[in-house]
Amino acid sequence: MTDFYDKPFAAGHDHVFLGAGHEENERKTWSVIVLCSLMMLAEIIGGNLFGSLALVADGLHMSTHAGAMLIAALAYTYARKHANDRRFVFGTGKLGDLAGYTSAIILAMIALLIGYEAISRFLSPVPIRFSEAIPIAVAGLAVNIVSAWLLSGGDHGHSHRHSHGHAHGHHGHGDSDDEHEEVQHIVSAEGSFALSIFEEGVPPVFRVTAARAGTKLAARDVTATTIRPDGTRQTFSFVQKPGFLESTDEIPEPHGFKVAVNLPSGEQLVEFEEHDHDDHHHVDARDHNMRAAYIHVIADAAVSVMAIIGLLLAKNFGWMWMDPLAGVIGALVIANWSYSLIRQTGAILVDASPDEKMAKKVTAAVENEGDQLIDLHIWRLGPGHLGAVVAVLTAEQTRTPAYYHARLARLKGLSHITVEIHPELPR
Repeated sequence: MTDFYDKPFAAGHDHVFLGAGHEENERKTWSVIVLCSLMMLAEIIGGNLFGSLALVADGLHMSTHAGAMLIAALAYTYARKHANDRRFVFGTGKLGDLAGYTSAIILAMIALLIGYEAISRFLSPVPIRFSEAIPIAVAGLAVNIVSAWLLSGGDHGHSHRHSHGHAHGHHGHGDSDDEHEEVQHIVSAEGSFALSIFEEGVPPVFRVTAARAGTKLAARDVTATTIRPDGTRQTFSFVQKPGFLESTDEIPEPHGFKVAVNLPSGEQLVEFEEHDHDDHHHVDARDHNMRAAYIHVIADAAVSVMAIIGLLLAKNFGWMWMDPLAGVIGALVIANWSYSLIRQTGAILVDASPDEKMAKKVTAAVENEGDQLIDLHIWRLGPGHLGAVVAVLTAEQTRTPAYYHARLARLKGLSHITVEIHPELPR
């Protein structure tokens, strides 16, 4: 018989998996659309009034910029309004990734068009009206700088949502994924031992590991008492595990305290310090919709800068080839950004496994008590949210799906989980 348990957590009983700054990013994007639309109208109307084809052309270019922003803004609005729509089985958190993918395709098309036009001008140079072209390029750059400022503060790069999970030590039972470990060493008549706080996929517990093979210490002979700064004490007993001793109770946060370790030969006093956990594992919380909008603005700014440089050199030194060369360089830069964004958002849309470290943490949480993980699927539900389907083979008949849910609930970023239990048949 197989038991199932499908329950979202960290988001209540709903399926709202939007990014932390969703509404703020939505407002920023609409603001940029208003700015670009005003600039577009001013250039098209002014170009027609004053007979400037270059001004009209730049206004039409600005319309494509506003159109790309409109995709991002509509995705934000639609995702927010339909966040609780049951037709979306796992919510609307991935609409931003879909919008980002679409914007990346548009960026690639823009890069191709710029490259094509630049090559055409290499082969067939056209006269340039510098007195009009340079001010327009400067105005376009100014608009892009303001747009970038309006969009700033979003999650465009590699920043991550803060997660409090951490591992202070991991000895005698594999290697920790986290670089930071804190281990306190104890030298006694019984031998040398390492006392660590272990929290890799399980509730935080003390572990005692012998420094040398062959050194043994019975669980009944060891207790550890935490002494917190306010004088609060808590005593922990231990049980034998393969290769180490482990405390039977979990350690409450924070993990800054002194520990009195009681051994047959006497008491040993060590101290643990609470550390900033920002350097530990985090679930990817990047908003690819905002990132795509930001890249559109930066790409346009880069093209404006290259155009200004090319136009100035062409005007002052007669290097007419500099204008199309600037276009080629700008096209290559945009194409590179587009390719990176297509790869990242495309992987999310086809539910590629997004987080190998999270997979290892889930495996450790399930198999720490002797069960076997026989199937695991992890995918991204939205910025900072992961879903997981976990299949467990266990010989413990009393372990219900809720038992594994409780163990996995400590892994920050797992916002929806389905547990499937396969009882191990007697041999």
